[in-house]
Amino acid sequence: MKLPVMPPVKPMLAKSQPTIPPGMVYEPKWDGFRCIVFRDGDEIELGSRNEKPLTRYFPEVVEAVRASLPERCVLDGEIVIVSGSALDFEALLQRIHPAASRVQKLSIETPATFVAFDLLALGDESLVNEPFSKRRAMLEDVLSSSSSSVLLTPATDSLELATRWFSVFEGAGLDGVVAKSRDLGYRQDQRVMVKVKHERTADCVVAGFRWHRASPEGTAVGSLMLGLYGDNGVLQHVGVCGAFSAVRRRALIAELEPYRTDEGGHPWGSTEAVDPGADPAEQDRRPGGVTRWNAGKDLSWVPLRPELVCEVAYDHMEGGRFRHTAQFRHWRPDRDPLSCTYAQLDRPVTFDLADVLSG
Repeated sequence: MKLPVMPPVKPMLAKSQPTIPPGMVYEPKWDGFRCIVFRDGDEIELGSRNEKPLTRYFPEVVEAVRASLPERCVLDGEIVIVSGSALDFEALLQRIHPAASRVQKLSIETPATFVAFDLLALGDESLVNEPFSKRRAMLEDVLSSSSSSVLLTPATDSLELATRWFSVFEGAGLDGVVAKSRDLGYRQDQRVMVKVKHERTADCVVAGFRWHRASPEGTAVGSLMLGLYGDNGVLQHVGVCGAFSAVRRRALIAELEPYRTDEGGHPWGSTEAVDPGADPAEQDRRPGGVTRWNAGKDLSWVPLRPELVCEVAYDHMEGGRFRHTAQFRHWRPDRDPLSCTYAQLDRPVTFDLADVLSG
């Protein structure tokens, strides 16, 4: 492979803001795997945000790139899986599998799509120093006759339309809005774009915690394990909250100590099988399972009696869990833990993904 922009490439990043800034170009924020596509003839490589190759996991995307893109090019975008009228991040996670036979099977059952939003090189020309407005125009031309598995993200310079997108596109599984300056060059690994994501709050039961991995064991709390009660009365593990200061991590040890328990009967202590076909709020979700992203990662945790309640901020749910790490706001001693249910969560109105892609 010999391209004017060679792998690995660290994607250009975005910094968070609470509101959509005026005077920029706006795109939907896709919820998938960030991916840099490199094509030099028959040589195709799919690079991830952490510079690890995704090529072997998405053979159908490789074939779509071969069928749809110019012979020599480099594109930035997102790999997503569409299920019905919305994105399916859970199905996307299942695609990272060590067995080639499983990868091939899932590539047919849950095929992925590449959504492009930037063009870094075309032919022998590097475009990284060109303004985004030029790169976008060239990208539109490149993808004017692409297949349904290689798509162009919508874009607008209308703040009014971007604000509407922010409100309605979430129902199709999107994450928010990204804003870019028209004259912005492609700046690897720099937070020069703006992202505006949804933020909501929920009251959750704190039923365990993990020690901070970068501190001596037993000296600092890393994250709190969060739970919500389903309609079946079972406390489901919905994620964690973290991002505490060093001082707060140490102080949490004393705050949590009265609730630590070694007794049996903890709601997450059972090892019964989970019904994968059940409703997310009814599934028996527990922490501590092995992750295929890092099989050696320590997911051990310390159980707490499910009596503490805290308010957390989150962006959105994926199935029955928080999609990203939630942010601790404050304790809620006034709340009964049994009142912390899925019913309190704000669920976006369903929106068809086909309408997103039509702009």
